[in-house]
Amino acid sequence: MNDDTVTEHPAAPEPTPGAETTAAAPEPTPGAAVPNPAVPGSRLLLRAGAATVAAALVGVAIGIGIIKTQYDDPAPATAAAPSAVPAPTATATPYGAKSNGSHFGALRDLLVPVPAGYEPGPDDGVYGNDTELSGGQLAAELDAELQQIPKEKRDKLRSYWEGLHVKGTGVRTYLASGDDLVIGLKLRQFNQQEVQRINEYTAVFTGDTGLFRIGPTIPGHPEAHCYLMPAPPSAPIDYLECSAAEGDLLVVMNAEGVAPLPKDKIVALFTLQLDRLARPGATA
Repeated sequence: MNDDTVTEHPAAPEPTPGAETTAAAPEPTPGAAVPNPAVPGSRLLLRAGAATVAAALVGVAIGIGIIKTQYDDPAPATAAAPSAVPAPTATATPYGAKSNGSHFGALRDLLVPVPAGYEPGPDDGVYGNDTELSGGQLAAELDAELQQIPKEKRDKLRSYWEGLHVKGTGVRTYLASGDDLVIGLKLRQFNQQEVQRINEYTAVFTGDTGLFRIGPTIPGHPEAHCYLMPAPPSAPIDYLECSAAEGDLLVVMNAEGVAPLPKDKIVALFTLQLDRLARPGATA
Protein backbone atom coordinates (compact mmCIF):
# COMPACT_ATOMS: atom_id res chain seq x y z
CA MET A 1 0.00 0.00 0.00
CA ASN A 2 1.46 3.42 -0.88
CA ASP A 3 1.25 6.71 0.98
CA ASP A 4 -1.61 7.96 -1.17
CA THR A 5 -4.08 5.38 0.16
CA VAL A 6 -6.71 7.11 2.27
CA THR A 7 -9.83 6.40 4.22
CA GLU A 8 -12.58 8.99 4.02
CA HIS A 9 -15.74 9.61 5.97
CA PRO A 10 -18.53 12.14 5.47
CA ALA A 11 -18.42 14.90 8.04
CA ALA A 12 -21.25 15.01 10.53
CA PRO A 13 -22.79 18.24 11.88
CA GLU A 14 -21.07 19.25 15.09
CA PRO A 15 -21.93 21.54 18.03
CA THR A 16 -20.93 25.20 17.93
CA PRO A 17 -17.13 25.45 18.16
CA GLY A 18 -15.30 27.07 21.06
CA ALA A 19 -11.59 27.10 21.81
CA GLU A 20 -9.16 25.37 24.10
CA THR A 21 -7.65 26.70 27.32
CA THR A 22 -3.88 26.81 27.32
CA ALA A 23 -1.23 27.33 29.97
CA ALA A 24 2.54 27.49 30.08
CA ALA A 25 4.76 25.69 32.56
CA PRO A 26 8.41 26.83 32.48
CA GLU A 27 9.72 23.81 34.36
CA PRO A 28 8.46 20.20 34.62
CA THR A 29 6.63 19.43 37.83
CA PRO A 30 6.56 15.78 38.95
CA GLY A 31 3.20 14.52 40.15
CA ALA A 32 -0.19 16.04 39.63
CA ALA A 33 -2.84 17.78 41.69
CA VAL A 34 -5.37 15.56 43.46
CA PRO A 35 -8.93 16.15 42.15
CA ASN A 36 -11.04 18.44 44.34
CA PRO A 37 -13.60 16.28 46.16
CA ALA A 38 -15.85 19.29 46.69
CA VAL A 39 -16.81 19.56 43.01
CA PRO A 40 -19.70 17.15 42.22
CA GLY A 41 -21.84 16.29 39.21
CA SER A 42 -22.09 18.75 36.32
CA ARG A 43 -19.65 21.11 38.06
CA LEU A 44 -16.78 18.73 37.39
CA LEU A 45 -14.15 20.66 35.45
CA LEU A 46 -11.62 19.19 33.04
CA ARG A 47 -8.07 20.12 34.01
CA ALA A 48 -5.84 21.40 31.22
CA GLY A 49 -3.51 18.38 31.28
CA ALA A 50 -1.62 16.08 33.60
CA ALA A 51 1.99 16.61 34.67
CA THR A 52 2.84 13.55 32.60
CA VAL A 53 2.22 15.39 29.37
CA ALA A 54 4.08 18.47 30.53
CA ALA A 55 7.09 16.36 31.42
CA ALA A 56 6.91 14.55 28.11
CA LEU A 57 7.18 17.89 26.33
CA VAL A 58 10.52 18.70 27.97
CA GLY A 59 9.06 20.82 30.72
CA VAL A 60 6.57 22.79 28.61
CA ALA A 61 2.90 22.07 29.40
CA ILE A 62 1.35 20.73 26.24
CA GLY A 63 -1.61 22.99 26.96
CA ILE A 64 0.39 25.90 25.47
CA GLY A 65 -0.99 24.56 22.21
CA ILE A 66 0.12 24.32 18.63
CA ILE A 67 2.20 27.18 17.27
CA LYS A 68 3.02 26.60 13.63
CA THR A 69 0.89 27.82 10.74
CA GLN A 70 2.97 25.86 8.23
CA TYR A 71 2.98 22.05 8.13
CA ASP A 72 5.27 19.97 5.96
CA ASP A 73 2.67 17.29 5.16
CA PRO A 74 -0.41 19.16 3.94
CA ALA A 75 -3.73 17.42 3.52
CA PRO A 76 -3.98 15.73 0.12
CA ALA A 77 -6.39 16.94 -2.49
CA THR A 78 -9.52 14.85 -2.77
CA ALA A 79 -9.52 12.61 -5.86
CA ALA A 80 -11.86 13.72 -8.62
CA ALA A 81 -15.24 12.03 -8.36
CA PRO A 82 -16.66 10.01 -11.27
CA SER A 83 -18.80 12.10 -13.60
CA ALA A 84 -21.99 10.35 -12.46
CA VAL A 85 -21.36 11.29 -8.81
CA PRO A 86 -21.86 14.87 -7.57
CA ALA A 87 -18.70 16.59 -6.42
CA PRO A 88 -18.27 16.95 -2.63
CA THR A 89 -19.72 20.14 -1.20
CA ALA A 90 -18.56 22.35 1.64
CA THR A 91 -20.98 20.55 3.96
CA ALA A 92 -19.48 17.12 3.22
CA THR A 93 -15.73 17.69 3.55
CA PRO A 94 -13.91 14.34 3.74
CA TYR A 95 -11.58 13.39 6.53
CA GLY A 96 -9.45 10.36 7.21
CA ALA A 97 -5.90 9.01 7.22
CA LYS A 98 -3.30 8.19 4.62
CA SER A 99 -1.51 4.87 4.82
CA ASN A 100 1.61 6.64 6.12
CA GLY A 101 -0.32 7.78 9.20
CA SER A 102 -0.91 11.42 8.25
CA HIS A 103 -4.47 12.58 8.88
CA PHE A 104 -6.40 15.10 6.80
CA GLY A 105 -9.64 17.00 7.19
CA ALA A 106 -10.95 19.01 10.10
CA LEU A 107 -9.86 17.88 13.55
CA ARG A 108 -13.44 18.42 14.72
CA ASP A 109 -14.48 15.80 12.17
CA LEU A 110 -11.76 13.44 13.38
CA LEU A 111 -13.02 13.74 16.96
CA VAL A 112 -15.61 11.07 17.75
CA PRO A 113 -19.17 12.53 17.71
CA VAL A 114 -21.12 12.57 20.97
CA PRO A 115 -22.39 8.96 21.24
CA ALA A 116 -25.57 7.58 22.78
CA GLY A 117 -25.51 7.85 26.55
CA TYR A 118 -23.64 11.19 26.45
CA GLU A 119 -24.38 14.82 25.78
CA PRO A 120 -22.02 17.74 25.07
CA GLY A 121 -19.93 18.33 28.17
CA PRO A 122 -18.95 21.47 30.08
CA ASP A 123 -16.50 24.03 28.77
CA ASP A 124 -12.85 23.08 28.80
CA GLY A 125 -11.64 26.15 30.63
CA VAL A 126 -13.36 29.37 29.53
CA TYR A 127 -13.53 28.76 25.79
CA GLY A 128 -16.06 26.03 25.09
CA ASN A 129 -16.64 22.33 24.69
CA ASP A 130 -16.15 21.70 20.96
CA THR A 131 -13.44 23.46 18.98
CA GLU A 132 -10.58 23.33 16.55
CA LEU A 133 -7.77 25.83 17.04
CA SER A 134 -5.86 27.13 14.03
CA GLY A 135 -2.14 27.68 13.87
CA GLY A 136 -2.64 31.43 13.80
CA GLN A 137 -4.72 31.45 16.99
CA LEU A 138 -2.25 29.25 18.80
CA ALA A 139 0.80 31.14 17.59
CA ALA A 140 -0.61 34.35 19.05
CA GLU A 141 -1.45 32.66 22.34
CA LEU A 142 1.99 31.06 22.55
CA ASP A 143 3.69 34.42 22.05
CA ALA A 144 1.59 35.91 24.84
CA GLU A 145 2.44 33.04 27.20
CA LEU A 146 6.16 33.21 26.44
CA GLN A 147 6.32 36.87 27.46
CA GLN A 148 6.06 35.67 31.06
CA ILE A 149 9.43 33.88 31.06
CA PRO A 150 13.04 35.09 30.60
CA LYS A 151 14.12 35.76 27.00
CA GLU A 152 16.76 33.01 26.94
CA LYS A 153 14.24 30.33 27.88
CA ARG A 154 11.61 31.96 25.68
CA ASP A 155 13.78 31.60 22.58
CA LYS A 156 14.59 27.97 23.38
CA LEU A 157 10.93 27.08 23.90
CA ARG A 158 9.81 28.85 20.74
CA SER A 159 12.53 27.03 18.77
CA TYR A 160 11.43 23.70 20.22
CA TRP A 161 7.77 24.26 19.35
CA GLU A 162 8.61 25.40 15.83
CA GLY A 163 10.61 22.20 15.38
CA LEU A 164 7.46 20.16 16.08
CA HIS A 165 5.86 21.42 12.83
CA VAL A 166 2.48 21.43 14.52
CA LYS A 167 -0.67 21.82 12.45
CA GLY A 168 -3.50 22.23 14.96
CA THR A 169 -5.44 20.92 17.90
CA GLY A 170 -9.06 19.94 18.49
CA VAL A 171 -11.04 19.40 21.69
CA ARG A 172 -14.46 18.02 22.56
CA THR A 173 -16.03 17.25 25.94
CA TYR A 174 -18.69 14.70 26.83
CA LEU A 175 -21.04 14.50 29.81
CA ALA A 176 -22.28 10.99 30.62
CA SER A 177 -25.91 10.38 31.42
CA GLY A 178 -26.37 10.64 35.16
CA ASP A 179 -24.19 13.77 35.36
CA ASP A 180 -21.41 11.97 37.25
CA LEU A 181 -18.71 11.60 34.58
CA VAL A 182 -17.04 14.21 32.37
CA ILE A 183 -14.68 13.15 29.57
CA GLY A 184 -12.53 15.39 27.40
CA LEU A 185 -10.79 14.35 24.18
CA LYS A 186 -7.94 16.28 22.56
CA LEU A 187 -6.26 15.68 19.21
CA ARG A 188 -2.87 17.36 18.74
CA GLN A 189 -1.43 17.11 15.24
CA PHE A 190 2.32 17.46 14.66
CA ASN A 191 5.43 15.61 13.49
CA GLN A 192 4.82 11.85 13.58
CA GLN A 193 8.22 10.92 14.99
CA GLU A 194 7.80 13.39 17.84
CA VAL A 195 4.23 12.20 18.49
CA GLN A 196 5.57 8.66 18.88
CA ARG A 197 8.49 9.75 21.07
CA ILE A 198 6.27 11.77 23.40
CA ASN A 199 3.79 8.92 23.74
CA GLU A 200 6.57 6.46 24.57
CA TYR A 201 8.10 8.86 27.09
CA THR A 202 4.74 9.40 28.77
CA ALA A 203 4.25 5.63 29.10
CA VAL A 204 7.65 5.27 30.78
CA PHE A 205 7.16 8.31 33.01
CA THR A 206 3.76 7.22 34.28
CA GLY A 207 4.85 3.62 34.75
CA ASP A 208 8.27 3.98 36.35
CA THR A 209 8.08 6.97 38.68
CA GLY A 210 5.53 5.49 41.08
CA LEU A 211 3.61 8.77 41.08
CA PHE A 212 0.59 7.40 39.26
CA ARG A 213 -1.80 4.48 39.58
CA ILE A 214 -1.87 2.15 36.59
CA GLY A 215 -5.08 2.43 34.59
CA PRO A 216 -6.95 0.05 32.28
CA THR A 217 -5.62 -1.23 28.95
CA ILE A 218 -7.22 -0.39 25.59
CA PRO A 219 -8.02 -3.56 23.60
CA GLY A 220 -6.59 -3.51 20.08
CA HIS A 221 -4.40 -0.48 20.78
CA PRO A 222 -1.16 -1.62 22.46
CA GLU A 223 0.45 1.83 22.24
CA ALA A 224 -2.35 3.40 24.26
CA HIS A 225 -1.91 3.65 28.02
CA CYS A 226 -4.04 4.95 30.89
CA TYR A 227 -3.10 6.11 34.36
CA LEU A 228 -4.89 7.59 37.37
CA MET A 229 -3.83 10.64 39.34
CA PRO A 230 -2.62 10.21 42.94
CA ALA A 231 -5.57 10.09 45.33
CA PRO A 232 -6.33 8.59 48.74
CA PRO A 233 -8.56 5.49 48.69
CA SER A 234 -11.41 7.44 50.29
CA ALA A 235 -11.42 10.32 47.75
CA PRO A 236 -14.96 10.82 46.37
CA ILE A 237 -13.72 12.16 43.01
CA ASP A 238 -11.21 10.36 40.77
CA TYR A 239 -9.30 11.41 37.66
CA LEU A 240 -7.96 9.23 34.83
CA GLU A 241 -5.97 10.14 31.73
CA CYS A 242 -5.26 8.07 28.61
CA SER A 243 -2.75 8.81 25.87
CA ALA A 244 -2.04 7.26 22.47
CA ALA A 245 -0.12 7.98 19.27
CA GLU A 246 -2.05 7.48 16.05
CA GLY A 247 0.15 8.55 13.14
CA ASP A 248 0.59 12.32 13.36
CA LEU A 249 -2.00 12.70 16.14
CA LEU A 250 -1.31 12.63 19.86
CA VAL A 251 -4.64 11.62 21.39
CA VAL A 252 -5.30 12.53 25.03
CA MET A 253 -8.40 11.67 27.04
CA ASN A 254 -9.22 13.11 30.46
CA ALA A 255 -11.95 11.51 32.57
CA GLU A 256 -13.18 12.87 35.90
CA GLY A 257 -16.06 11.68 38.00
CA VAL A 258 -17.41 10.13 41.15
CA ALA A 259 -15.23 7.28 42.46
CA PRO A 260 -15.01 4.54 41.51
CA LEU A 261 -14.83 5.60 37.88
CA PRO A 262 -16.73 3.47 35.33
CA LYS A 263 -13.54 2.33 33.60
CA ASP A 264 -15.33 0.11 31.06
CA LYS A 265 -17.33 3.10 29.84
CA ILE A 266 -14.21 5.27 29.59
CA VAL A 267 -12.28 2.57 27.72
CA ALA A 268 -15.15 2.11 25.28
CA LEU A 269 -15.19 5.81 24.33
CA PHE A 270 -11.41 5.98 23.96
CA THR A 271 -11.51 2.87 21.77
CA LEU A 272 -14.15 4.50 19.54
CA GLN A 273 -11.87 7.52 19.13
CA LEU A 274 -8.76 5.50 18.25
CA ASP A 275 -10.70 3.29 15.82
CA ARG A 276 -11.96 6.44 14.08
CA LEU A 277 -8.36 7.58 13.53
CA ALA A 278 -6.92 4.25 12.37
CA ARG A 279 -4.94 4.43 9.12
CA PRO A 280 -5.82 2.15 6.17
CA GLY A 281 -4.70 -1.41 6.83
CA ALA A 282 -4.49 -0.90 10.59
CA THR A 283 -5.63 -3.76 12.80
CA ALA A 284 -7.27 -1.69 15.54
